Amino acid sequence: MSTASEQPETPDQSTTPEPEKSRTPDNPLRGSRTSGVWVGTVGLGLLLVLLVVFIAQNTDTTTVRFLSFQGEAPVAVALLIATAAGILLTATAGSLRILQLRRRTRKVTRG
Repeated sequence: MSTASEQPETPDQSTTPEPEKSRTPDNPLRGSRTSGVWVGTVGLGLLLVLLVVFIAQNTDTTTVRFLSFQGEAPVAVALLIATAAGILLTATAGSLRILQLRRRTRKVTRG
């Protein structure tokens, strides 16, 4: 015998309870743009402190040669310039690839 309080053997959408998340208001502690900016600012501040320590510890002057150019510069400055050049080359290659993919996408969607 089946009583009225028992649930049917095949669950249908009308008897299935909704998840708790949909019943509660938005979480006030969720991430926001402001918190993202704050985390980014703190991260960049820590990076700046590390950069200052790096420069302060590597003040010895060294001779830098590139092709026919030659000059003297602190080790930290030479390494930072080399790093910036590497980042610039990587960003250029990535940007060119993005442009290539956008062009290809436009051709496919138009075509």
